[in-house]
Amino acid sequence: MLRNCQLLTRKTDKFDMCLFTNNSGFGPPVENFNHGVLSNTRNWFFTNQFMLEVIFHNRMKNYKCLTNDSSLASAIFVPFYAGLDLRRHLWGHKTSVRDASGFELVKWLSEKPEWKKMWGMDHFLVSGRISRDFRRKSDKNSEWGSKFRFLPESRNMSMLSIESSLNNIDNNDFAIPYPTSFHPSTEIEVSQWQDRMKRQNRPYLFSFAGARRSRNKGSLRDIIINQCLESSNNSCKFMDCSSSGSSNCDNPLNVMQVFQKSVFCLQPPGDSYTRRSIFDSILAGCIPVFFHPGSAYSQYLWHLTENHTKYSVFISGKSLRDRKSRFIINETLVGVSKEEQEAMREEVIRLIPRIVYADNTIRLETGFEDAFDLAVRGILDKIETSTRVIKEKEKAMD
Repeated sequence: MLRNCQLLTRKTDKFDMCLFTNNSGFGPPVENFNHGVLSNTRNWFFTNQFMLEVIFHNRMKNYKCLTNDSSLASAIFVPFYAGLDLRRHLWGHKTSVRDASGFELVKWLSEKPEWKKMWGMDHFLVSGRISRDFRRKSDKNSEWGSKFRFLPESRNMSMLSIESSLNNIDNNDFAIPYPTSFHPSTEIEVSQWQDRMKRQNRPYLFSFAGARRSRNKGSLRDIIINQCLESSNNSCKFMDCSSSGSSNCDNPLNVMQVFQKSVFCLQPPGDSYTRRSIFDSILAGCIPVFFHPGSAYSQYLWHLTENHTKYSVFISGKSLRDRKSRFIINETLVGVSKEEQEAMREEVIRLIPRIVYADNTIRLETGFEDAFDLAVRGILDKIETSTRVIKEKEKAMD
């Protein structure tokens, strides 16, 4: 798929997807550091949010605990680029074409001796798309996605994706962070970035980066944008990411510049419950404001703080839509004391190492865990628990 990366590009895409497969999935480096917004290192890239499986695979190649003896392995990583494969066939193809690679994969896996050890329950894969894209419920060509996660063999495996299924009946979908544009090489670079975010002057009380949904007038996003534009004393900065907008939201320099100047960053659901912007805001030390619990609180359980009030603000999207309630974002955020702001910002900045994917060409210092490390540790713990349960059941049967 990487050799034939031109097949990943749609006619409606702004950029050739081949750009983003470079540098082990990080994409082309950001060259412009003139605004003092990004750190003066070569760790910033134009990273596409759908490149997680490429980034993770290349990082796994340098993982210190790999073994060539599968009988010794605690887990089996399956480097199947499910998201990129689906992207090639998602539009204008029959469901049979969308499902073909998934069928081929599980057939191949199930014939391997490693499979029979736990029938795939010690296998895991990574997807750069949301879990829902692989849970198509019918074979109608008009239906979205593939049915890969409904295949019996696939259901035995665990999948790490940028957004897990909220109806995870198999308990084997796990959300891990969207990739940001910052890929540090050392712990010192992360610490220096954290220090910069602590010292930032933040003239905007809150900001929103996104575009209106033209087909969904009166939506939550429309309400949020309108309240931002109408906020008193220009307390909100709106970064218009529409095709007609003046901002290039694909450039991390522009996004970081706005988020670094903001105390709070609004994070309503996008095309799904989650958004990459959540992690961009954390990276900028900007306190995320959520409008649905599925945007973060029921996701990223290995990476974010369990007590969500420590690092974020929640405003009910339902209350915001209710015109009778006159729920105003500006008034809510003004009501957060300076002491509470400082405590939340400190927690947000503390989370930064946990949500970035470090440079995969080096091994980080002992004790520093990034998003990859936490994901691998989480999946190993899950598989260990499953193994113990199976052994206990077998023992009880004997």
